[in-house]
Amino acid sequence: MPVLNLTNPLVALLCLAAIICAIVLGHEIKRAIVPAIALLLSIGILVIHTLQLFVFVDSYREYQIILSTSMMYDFAFVLVTYISYLWVDDIEAKHRNKKSIDNSLDWFWSKI
Repeated sequence: MPVLNLTNPLVALLCLAAIICAIVLGHEIKRAIVPAIALLLSIGILVIHTLQLFVFVDSYREYQIILSTSMMYDFAFVLVTYISYLWVDDIEAKHRNKKSIDNSLDWFWSKI
């Protein structure tokens, strides 16, 4: 049985709401650690789903489909949290007058 079944729309919406809350909280307090925690949790869930996919044998075919779909959601969550981490890190760097971790997306932040 999958740890987190993201094929259920309610569970997917709750995960998305938690990620959005972490992004907003990180933006409000101007700390990049909050989206970084959400990013690490998303990566951890992706790793768990990947391990479960390779552990299940062929007799659990329905779980393989659920896990494959959940992994697609996990990749999307990792992408969203990574971009939001870079965004909040840029905001924190400007607020504290320090160097940002990565300035490669400055052209993108200037358009937002």
